[in-house]
Amino acid sequence: MSDICPTCGLPKPLCICQAIAKGEQKIKVKLETRKYKKAITLIEGIDEKQINIKEIAKKLKEKFACGGTAKNGTIELQGNHISKIKQELKVLGFDENTIEVE
Repeated sequence: MSDICPTCGLPKPLCICQAIAKGEQKIKVKLETRKYKKAITLIEGIDEKQINIKEIAKKLKEKFACGGTAKNGTIELQGNHISKIKQELKVLGFDENTIEVE
């Protein structure tokens, strides 16, 4: 027998908690320049308690073929991905209206 999600009461394979949480996030995306003029794309505002931030970071790194990390509630991607990040976050299930690109 499968486990039951304590939040929504559905079996784990049918759990919709993350899908609901993705629609409620207020995400900010910005570009930062680090030493040696290296560009870093920062994604902030994803709640680590509701969404597996490391899984999102892994999918974004695979899509953009870059390095990066997920720590302290922030996803850092190496390189300038500002022009493509909003569309990719939308594909991953986040609401387009809640994504703010600076």
